[in-house]
Amino acid sequence: MTRLTIVFACLVAAGVMAAPASRQDQQGVFRGGVQTVAIYATVTDRTGRLVPNLDREHFEIYDDGKLQPLTLFKSDIQPVTVVVMLDTSGSMTLTLDLLRAAAEQFVLRLLPADKARVGAFNDKIQFMGRSFMNDRDQLVTDIKNLDYGNGTRLWDALAASLEELKGIEGRKVILVFTDGDDTESHLSSLGKVIDRARIDEVMIYAIGLESNYFNGQSMVRSKPDGGLRKIADETGGGYFELKKTSELASTFTKVAQELHSQYVIGFTPLQLDNRVHKLAVKLKQPGMTARARRSYLAAADKISVSGK
Repeated sequence: MTRLTIVFACLVAAGVMAAPASRQDQQGVFRGGVQTVAIYATVTDRTGRLVPNLDREHFEIYDDGKLQPLTLFKSDIQPVTVVVMLDTSGSMTLTLDLLRAAAEQFVLRLLPADKARVGAFNDKIQFMGRSFMNDRDQLVTDIKNLDYGNGTRLWDALAASLEELKGIEGRKVILVFTDGDDTESHLSSLGKVIDRARIDEVMIYAIGLESNYFNGQSMVRSKPDGGLRKIADETGGGYFELKKTSELASTFTKVAQELHSQYVIGFTPLQLDNRVHKLAVKLKQPGMTARARRSYLAAADKISVSGK
């Protein structure tokens, strides 16, 4: 060690000079460790059945079309924090009991490490309780006590759900149900919700139902908002469009099964340029499909840390 090096080390130890930033520090690494873009992937076969027991070498990740080496792989069950947001507008009057029963099937399948909060939307937006919880009995009670009204503030409800998840660590999910188009949102839009979900890395599952209801003058058939599929595809969640109310309970149950059957894969981004990058997850085996989010924001404060 040269005399100059010794003097410099002493000055750094005394706090007179700061050590030069490493290459990782200059790129904005926080909380230590290796920066990783974490991706939750649902794998299905040709028949739509979930595929378990895959290994790291079965997956490929593409960042803006370029194949990336995997730096993260987990196949065990990961805890989830979820907002269950239900449409309780006027068109749902005859279906509310079935919807409540279906939502109960979902929360009853939460695992001990999972947390949830229940909400509803119509011309108002409502969240039950004060925080996320794992008390399934209380969540069932919250579902039974949801209010109802007129109008459908779908995008406002999703924006409010994203706000509730703000600051939550780990995997974040919104499960939204509706039977119609957005009719009364004035604070948000489909585009804004997709942008916010991408930034906050929230997966959105959507269940849509075609329904018949009386609007005071005649019978009307409603269809779920076409934007639901787009937002589910973009964030890596699933979209289920139902024609029968009898399918509600099995669909809510299927979402719970999927959330507890996903793989976590990831890679270290080559640069943090504050741009939106396209993502693609592919399987090497023919006949298998991976559903995962389609983009990420390459910003230092939005990239998770491997091993966390």
